[in-house]
Amino acid sequence: MLEILFIGFLLGMRHAIESDHVAAVASLVTRTASISESIRLGSVWGLGHTITLFIFGSTVMLLDSMIPEQVAMMLEFTVAIMLVILGADVLRRAMQKHLHFHTHSHQDGTVHFHAHNHISNTIHTSSDHEHRHATTPFPMRALLVGIMHGMAGSAALIVLTMQSVHSFSMGLIYIALFGIGSIAGMALLSIAIILPLRHSSMRFSGLHQYLLIGIGTATLLLGCSMMIGITNNGFFL
Repeated sequence: MLEILFIGFLLGMRHAIESDHVAAVASLVTRTASISESIRLGSVWGLGHTITLFIFGSTVMLLDSMIPEQVAMMLEFTVAIMLVILGADVLRRAMQKHLHFHTHSHQDGTVHFHAHNHISNTIHTSSDHEHRHATTPFPMRALLVGIMHGMAGSAALIVLTMQSVHSFSMGLIYIALFGIGSIAGMALLSIAIILPLRHSSMRFSGLHQYLLIGIGTATLLLGCSMMIGITNNGFFL
């Protein structure tokens, strides 16, 4: 039984690196340049994910019934919409906050229009950093995104849990360890995501811009792909 519970923890870590989870957390992490804050965002995502899995899993096991397929598809479709919104938000911030458009003219009357960013030129005072550190809010967005992912993934986990354990108490422990594994996995993944973003923002502002656009575009396209796939599977029929 201990082996089964340990496998549940490992599966939770593996579950954290599914494409839609990675895309969502990568989009969240683009809001910070701090390694500790990115770990916090990933961990809070995992916490929201675990809370929902635990609530759904315990309810279903108590009632001895499964989540209807149509409901599961609806939750997956909601996650797809969320990914589209997250991806679009990253693209919006990449364009608005880092890319600036200017015009200037020469003595001969020639007018030039060009774009550039000021990432590497941003100046922060010590008082700015002290204020930000003192007022860092709880990452509610990361928690809500994790909750939505937990709702969408609960059906598959419940099936896996019922196949692995045969008692209600062990089922709860299995789900809890699965959730702890997902928290640990996403915290580690957040570090892997923030390191290139942090490095590029300090030294290669152009590359940083492209990384943001790449993350936003990939997240948006993944959401669209999921919506198309769910629709083709008969969600609206």
